[in-house]
Amino acid sequence: MAIQKGDFIKLNYTGKFEDGRIFDTTDEELAKKEEIFNPRGLYGGDVVIAGAGHTIEGLDEDLEGKEVGYSGTILIPPEKAFGPINPKLIETVSITKLQNRNVHPGMPVEIDGRRGVVSRVIGRRVTIDFNSPLAGKTVTYEYTIEKLLEDDVEKIQGLLGLYIGMRDLEVEIADGAAKIYIPTNLTFNQRWLMAKNRFASELFKYAGLKEVQLIEKLTAESEVPAPEEPEVEAEEEPSESQE
Repeated sequence: MAIQKGDFIKLNYTGKFEDGRIFDTTDEELAKKEEIFNPRGLYGGDVVIAGAGHTIEGLDEDLEGKEVGYSGTILIPPEKAFGPINPKLIETVSITKLQNRNVHPGMPVEIDGRRGVVSRVIGRRVTIDFNSPLAGKTVTYEYTIEKLLEDDVEKIQGLLGLYIGMRDLEVEIADGAAKIYIPTNLTFNQRWLMAKNRFASELFKYAGLKEVQLIEKLTAESEVPAPEEPEVEAEEEPSESQE
């Protein structure tokens, strides 16, 4: 069966630059070998929805019409990969804005929470490129469509893996409603707070669900974070002149 827009599929892939360097992969051993392993990442394949923008545009478009088990390679230009270089994100600033003033081209820096790379240093002026390191790059993806997901519980758990890196949450489905039992520590997870509305919307649109219940689950083994105590400024000791 050919993959269509809206299908949930399990996808394995490896992304490379034109010079052959690998920058992303779902293969854990390859990630370790190439020194790009992320200990917080999930490996073994991503569950994505074809046509939903879960991958870069060029790869997403290439999925449609392929059969389960298909393996292939695609060359993707910047405009359908990670975007062109934005000249507005290349800025020249005074070296005094940098915490470390011993800078050189290629050095990563951070200013006001923005991360960039030094591209040029002239006197006390530093040019910093705040574009993504992948911007402007033509990339190659080798990929395999491993599986077409049919089971709704498997679809939900796959999307949870994609959005928050957790695939083993308890899920129940009945009469078009899904109950997803959320561990209490996830309630404070910023990544989850930002993703849960899109996650639910995609289940409505692509999985045909009518309701998604997110249920906080506590067990005897749950680690509930202690509430933060408000900071109280200590009273100043009276000086001798005040006594």
